[in-house]
Order: sequence, then structure tokens, then C-alpha cells
Amino acid sequence: MTKKYFGTDGIRGRVGEFPITPDFMLKLGWAAGMAFRSMGACRILVGKDTRISGYMFESALEAGLSAAGADVMLLGPMPTPAIAYLTRTFHAEAGIVISASHNPHDDNGIKFFSGQGTKLPDEIELMIEELLDAPMTVVESGKLGKVSRINDASGRYIEFCKSSVPSSTNFAGLKIVVDCAHGATYKVAPSVFKELGANVTVLSAQPNGLNINENCGSTHMGQLQAAVLAEHADLGIAFDGDGDRVLMVDHTGAVVDGDDLLFIIARDLHERNKLQGGVVGTLMSNLGLELALADLGIPFVRANVGDRYVIAELLERNWQVGGENSGHVVCFQHTTTGDAIIAALQVLLSLRRRDESLAQARQALRKCPQVLLNVRFAGGENPIEHPAVKEACERVTLAMSGRGRVLLRKSGTEPLVRVMVEGDDEIQVRAHAEDLAKLVTEVCG
Repeated sequence: MTKKYFGTDGIRGRVGEFPITPDFMLKLGWAAGMAFRSMGACRILVGKDTRISGYMFESALEAGLSAAGADVMLLGPMPTPAIAYLTRTFHAEAGIVISASHNPHDDNGIKFFSGQGTKLPDEIELMIEELLDAPMTVVESGKLGKVSRINDASGRYIEFCKSSVPSSTNFAGLKIVVDCAHGATYKVAPSVFKELGANVTVLSAQPNGLNINENCGSTHMGQLQAAVLAEHADLGIAFDGDGDRVLMVDHTGAVVDGDDLLFIIARDLHERNKLQGGVVGTLMSNLGLELALADLGIPFVRANVGDRYVIAELLERNWQVGGENSGHVVCFQHTTTGDAIIAALQVLLSLRRRDESLAQARQALRKCPQVLLNVRFAGGENPIEHPAVKEACERVTLAMSGRGRVLLRKSGTEPLVRVMVEGDDEIQVRAHAEDLAKLVTEVCG
């Protein structure tokens, strides 16, 4: 069945526009409560990032859950992966995250985790959607859900992050800059790195409800690059608003993306004979990652874009490590979802083991030139399926003789076709991309 409200990562949109409204959130809380309560006693954790609308939606969800007879445990501002972890440790039936991740403050959304700290199965999302279209009822007064607050949530999660590295780990002498994006990591991330001995300079950790992701964090790296150079730091770490994405900056100010981080983590595990299976990337992962892993004898497969699909592929293959170049990195040997702090810790640990800088570590991964062009179209026939476009893609792929690739895909959020070409020769790659974009424009016209 096609889902009416749930996308690939929950429900998201602009605050005040359906479905990101208080009345919808009230009904969503009730529907989720009813769905989970139908399976037995029901306790649901609710956390959020730092955007101002989180207060409003937290209250609405709380009321809806209580009306359905579900007990609610409030976490306050916490990273998305922390909510996945705490849902497991409290043996709750589900966790709810109020966040729009890397989007600006005037967006918001809802993500769900199962009691195992994983994405909700499709059948439960469909059950919630079915209930959203049913009349809302209220359980009798004596069965209303109770609400409590978990006051030590931050401390619990900090200890969990630290447990992902050996107890002997000491980052003394390591000077780092951490950009918290005025988001959900603003309290816990600095504490984790400081408690492990690093010298930490903190940026963007003064959330006011409106400044989340504003010219900071993993979507705006300039501030972090400048700070790393000014502080003569060893490296910088940038999180997104809800703490499930991480990018880094080396001591020269160069950005180190998710492909680089994935390679560093996988290589370290491989060298210690602890890499279970191979690595899962996405259709957007740079060809250089695939080639560098192949040189080490590490299998690599591509999933559709989105951490949901990366995680599904990891589970199906019983592998542990995967991610996206945007900075979602999944380390299943430690947790159940993409966790930016834990991924950053694994990178730092690898650097310490090899006694090398971040700049040195990324040298083994030679990125292939990649050109991405967006072509707007008005709808109607899918231009990607047009015979002339398909034939041109095949022709370009053949011309690159196995040292390049072509990817055309429709955006999931905008009326755009994304034309991506990558290969060894940057001039050739750009020419191919521009030719394909021009053809797609003609077809759309």
C-alpha cells in the first residue's frame, strides 16, 4: 500500500502547514498510542531537537498519547540516535523524535523508533495511518496514560557513547573543534569528547529555538573550517540539528565527508579482522569509495538514497557498516541506527590506532570527479524513462569503460531530475553531465 503521510524518514514539512500542525500531531499521538496499545501495555518515549515548534508538538503528542491510554516519558532535547538507544534501554514500545534534522527552524517533523531502536515496520506505519483517518476517542479516565520526565537522559546517553570505545581510550593531546549546529547535540557531544580527554572548542551550542542549522553544523561548514585553522586544531567535527549526521574538517581546513569517514572506519575494522561482511553505501556514494574498498578486498554494495535503505540492506546481509556521503554513518556493532557521535568516536579511535592525522587517513581514498546537475520539470511523463534519455545514459556509461558511472534520479521532495556523472576525467565528466542535462531539459519541454 502507498503511504499517505509517512515518507522515507517519518513525516516532515513546514510548521503550520498540514500535516505539521498541532491538531494533526494530537491525532498522530492518539493513533500511535492506539496502534501500540493494541499490542499490550504501552510506554512511549518522546524526545525532540531544539527548534521552537518542538514545545508545541511535544504537548500535542503527549495529549494524544495519553488519550489513547499510553504512558509517556519525556526526554527533552536529545539527539535522534539517543532516543533510539533509550527506547531500548527503558523497554518502551516505541520512541518518537520531534525533529526536521538538517532543515531550518521553520520546518519540523516526526520520526518513530520501534522498541528495538529501529525504524518502524511498514505494517505499523500503515496501522497508524489507518487510525489517523478514524474518529478520535478517549479511553475512560482511569485508563488515561501517565506522563513523566527522564531527568538523567543526557548522562545515560553520554555513558553509552563512551562505551563504544575501549575503556582505556584517552584522547589527551587531541585538539578538536565541535560544531553542534545549535541542535540536539549541544549538551551531550562536548561532554563526550571532553570526558574522553580531548581539548574541545565548542561552536554553535547556544540554541534559541530559531538558530538550529543556521549557517552552522554539517550543512554549513565554513564556520568550522575557519575555527579549525584559527585554533590550530587537529580536526573539526560538525553535527546536524538532530545528531544523526556528521562531517569533519582536517587540520588544513578541508572537508571530510561521509564517504571518507565510512572508508576510515571500515579500513580500521578490516585491519583488525573485525569487519563483518562488507560496506553498504548509496547510489550517491563516490565511485572512489567503491574502488578504494575493492583495493582492500572489502565488498561494497549500493542502496537507494536514505539511511532507511542503507539500514535495510545491512540487516538483509548481516553486515555492520554503512552510510551516505551526507554524513549518515551506521555502526551496527555499537548501535541500531545512524549515530553521529558514535561514528565520530570510531574515526578518532582509528586515527589514534594508526597514529595518523585525519588528512593522512583520507589520502587512501581518491575521490572521482563528480558533477551533479539539477533539471526542473513540470511533471507528467517521467523524463528518466524516455527512450532517448535511457539510450544516452547507456552511451555515456559505455564511453567511460568501467571507470565511471551515470545516475539519473527524481528528487523525492522537489520537481527535479538530478543528473550525476562521475569518472576519472573531470573535463569529460562535466561534458557528459551537461549533455545529459540538456537532453533531459529538451525531453521535459
